[in-house]
Amino acid sequence: MRSLLETSFFIEARDRILSQVARIQEATMIHLHAPSSLPGVLALGQLEAACLDAGLKYRRRFYPAGHHRPRDEVLTIEPPSTGLGVVILPEEETWNLMDVKEDEMVRLVPLAAQVQLGAQNRKHQGALDCVIQASVLASCLAPNGRRVRQMRPFSSLGLWLRGSLDTTIDPIYTAVNMHLKEEGSIRLVSLPEVKNPHQNMIPGLAERRFKKLHGAWPKMDVEQRTQALSELALPCLADMALSTPRLEELLWHRMLVGDVEEDLASQAFAAQQAWPEGLDEERLHASKLIDKWLQTGHLGTELEATG
Repeated sequence: MRSLLETSFFIEARDRILSQVARIQEATMIHLHAPSSLPGVLALGQLEAACLDAGLKYRRRFYPAGHHRPRDEVLTIEPPSTGLGVVILPEEETWNLMDVKEDEMVRLVPLAAQVQLGAQNRKHQGALDCVIQASVLASCLAPNGRRVRQMRPFSSLGLWLRGSLDTTIDPIYTAVNMHLKEEGSIRLVSLPEVKNPHQNMIPGLAERRFKKLHGAWPKMDVEQRTQALSELALPCLADMALSTPRLEELLWHRMLVGDVEEDLASQAFAAQQAWPEGLDEERLHASKLIDKWLQTGHLGTELEATG
């Protein structure tokens, strides 16, 4: 794995991350807290993988996700009497690094960041969500860990689930995926190259036309592929259910790991579709999902075979 911590978008947060790594390594017991939501699972799974690979003792706890709490309720998680509390807070607003204060516990909140992209290395503003931070912590705690490597491809899924892609291109998401591609953790492919994309992810997609394109894709040249995929996308653009940036990612930049037939966005979509509504059911479901993910390296449930 190539170090994400040395990338341009982690420059400002680097010292904070290294401080958190040292605190976790020194702890006799790590108490991991996350919301009973998919973003909570994605971040918690990264840290659990590192704890298992590094032989660190830990306990897992889920607190109610935001939709189970009154809007004016202040989330309170007490520090443990022994060991170190690590609290994952993906539902927080994006913080400026200088405004985040350290206390008895390690807290992961979305952090404002900037990244240099393009031939002219222009600076773009974005955010480091809790999942990518957890992934970097995991790689520092267990850089050669088998489970950490298995979880690595999922590092950008927290950014995928955030709302920024619903309005514009997310520069951090783009930069993270390029990093994961260059290190070999994922492949970025177009939709027809995915053997088993999940149903209903792209409203307005013509199923029969997609299946026909899927079969013809290997024999088409670059120009033909571009034209065919653009024509396939036209009804989807008219539907307006998806933003153009998110649609472009679903058409041209699907994330695949090895020879797995389901891309990562499909796995996340399947997990969201299967998510229960009750608080107790959520907690149990989230815990089982992490256990399965750690064992298999696969996030989603059984997927239906279509676009």
